Amino acid sequence: MELKLELYCTYTRDQILVAMDFKKPQTVREGVKCLEDKMVDVFFVTLNKADKDYSPTTMYNDYSINEEFFHWQSQSTTSDTSPTGQRYINHVHEGSKILLFVRVFKKDLAGAAPYTYLGTAKYVSHYGSRPMNITWHLDNPIPAKYIKKTSKLEVG
Repeated sequence: MELKLELYCTYTRDQILVAMDFKKPQTVREGVKCLEDKMVDVFFVTLNKADKDYSPTTMYNDYSINEEFFHWQSQSTTSDTSPTGQRYINHVHEGSKILLFVRVFKKDLAGAAPYTYLGTAKYVSHYGSRPMNITWHLDNPIPAKYIKKTSKLEVG
């Protein structure tokens, strides 16, 4: 699949999904969209989560570890033995891709904040279950101008 999006550029959720030929972007409400026909999982990550916008079960702890690694929490119902958890763990072996889109806040002055495309990532390890805490290795390092925005010190 040839992606029509540029690395480190910003896009709305709808722009991202339409660029992947997903015809009904308004139906996507969760932070992960699996496009089975494209063998892609698209991660929509909001780093700073305000209590008023998120329930206790969606206050995921997501952050960059450094320019090469990213810590991400799955949905609270995803176990490491579930089909979804196994899809994450085995995505390279199964030939699927993980695409990481990150924003600092849910909203900005214009409304819904856009996401920055940080590129593709590969599974490294995980701990826990429901949610899974996964470490991803980014295929392209996070530029210095984004590290401060995505690190735990900034978002925590």
